[in-house]
Amino acid sequence: MSEKKPGRNDRCYCGSGKKYKQCHLEADRAGNPSTVSAGQVSESSGLPTLGRSRRRDPLSLSPVERESMRKACKFNAQLMDHMREFVVPGVTTEELDRRADQYTRDHGHTPACLGYLGYPKTICTSVNEVVCHGIPSDKQVLRDGDIINVDLTTIVDGWYGDQSETFMIGEVSDKTRDLVQVTFDCLFLGIRAITPGGSVNDIGRAIEREAHRHKFSVVKEYQGHGIGRKFHQDPSVLHYPHPRHEDIRLQPGYCFTVEPMINEGTWQTALDRKDGWTVRTADGMRSAQFEHTVLVTETGIEILTLTENGPQEGDRF
Repeated sequence: MSEKKPGRNDRCYCGSGKKYKQCHLEADRAGNPSTVSAGQVSESSGLPTLGRSRRRDPLSLSPVERESMRKACKFNAQLMDHMREFVVPGVTTEELDRRADQYTRDHGHTPACLGYLGYPKTICTSVNEVVCHGIPSDKQVLRDGDIINVDLTTIVDGWYGDQSETFMIGEVSDKTRDLVQVTFDCLFLGIRAITPGGSVNDIGRAIEREAHRHKFSVVKEYQGHGIGRKFHQDPSVLHYPHPRHEDIRLQPGYCFTVEPMINEGTWQTALDRKDGWTVRTADGMRSAQFEHTVLVTETGIEILTLTENGPQEGDRF
């Protein structure tokens, strides 16, 4: 599930339950997120605060904590491979949700999205022009030519694994196939731009460059996020470069998602005011997304949510 930049009167992204304007709005305007590499995580919000120090950056996972994240993400990838055979023409998105929920619970784990800030289902199923947070329904049937992003997040022993993948249903148009391919390539270009101590903007620059080269656009309202014992935490990972994020440095032990959303047309989106979750492209054109959870190590980057049976880096659709 992507992290949304909230409006002034929306609930703050930190999970405090307060409105954004009453919580982190002023800190964000002041540029405090750029101090992530040197900041301290507030126990109440999971976000960095200034003025205090600890021996170890709380955002940086210890060796033991890294193993816990590897375990959580390995199961999440296993779940994605389990779901793969069911994402076919004629299936309802409600059926996909039911299967994901059952498989997760049968293995003794917890669906992370169900009930999160009121979200009503276990997974997100975003079809065609839906950018993210599509709600599964027994009325939505996958048809030949559709694309669907299946977004899975599970909790394993208190740790979160998170990933998503866009599936092409039957025969799709050449333009749609190009969109899916470019989005997949953007994911790995963003990941391979990560270096220990590098800027978070390195990710956004790589993604934006590739998307624009193919005349597609990068969604700006939704972004990747830190993950661990909390679903959403620092660092925020934009999929385009932003001056305020240039000084956010990705230190060894940082764990976060890279999840570019790439659109055929405009980057702008529209939130469905009826359900409060479904995000569509503003022009009704299609959108695709891929997501992995990654860990920065002392020597490079580790992708924690790689599947055994899904598309691998460099594959062509």
